[in-house]
Formats: sequence, structure tokens, C-alpha cells
Amino acid sequence: MQFSYEVKDSYAEVKSVGRLNMVAAPKLREVVAEVVAGGSSRVVVNLAETDFMDSSGLGALIGCLKAARQAGGDLRIAAVQPQVKMVLELTNMDRVLTAYPTAEDAFGND
Repeated sequence: MQFSYEVKDSYAEVKSVGRLNMVAAPKLREVVAEVVAGGSSRVVVNLAETDFMDSSGLGALIGCLKAARQAGGDLRIAAVQPQVKMVLELTNMDRVLTAYPTAEDAFGND
């Protein structure tokens, strides 16, 4: 899995490509921690190119949400693919991690 990020005007966008599983989860945490440490506490994880997520990936997203909120910001997810959406719904984590159609929409009205 590959991660990249870009700091924009009002948020940072983290793009993930591949499968968000137990191998990739620690890397996601590292990338988001780096973004938050760099001063961007408003983070969007763009999942447009992530077609699989397991419980480790879900745990990483929750850990990243906690890190962003502890820094005074928030973490949102965007462009969620069907399998990832199913995991979020089955675990009721879709109530905690609200999915937005695009990264721009995630903080668009804030």
C-alpha cells in the first residue's frame, strides 16, 4: 500500500492506494502522525483507490482520528469504496467516521 499527502489551504489530504490491512495500517498511522506533527490537524483520508480494508485498517483510521482530535482537529474520510463502506457499516463505525463523496467536500462547509 502506498500513501501520499498534500497540505491544502484548510486541510491535509492523505491518499491511500491499495489494501488497508495489517501490513499497511502502521504506515497509515505514521503518515497521519507526520501530517499532524507538521501542523495540519484537519485531515482527510482519500480512499478512492482503496478497495479493501480489514479490522487493522479500521483500527488505524480510528487511531488517526484520535490523533487528529487530540491536536484540536478532525479526521474525515472520502471516496469510500463499497467493501470499505460495508466494513464501516457492519461495525457501526460509519457513525464515527462520516464518509464524504470527495476530499473537497469533507471540510467544504467548515
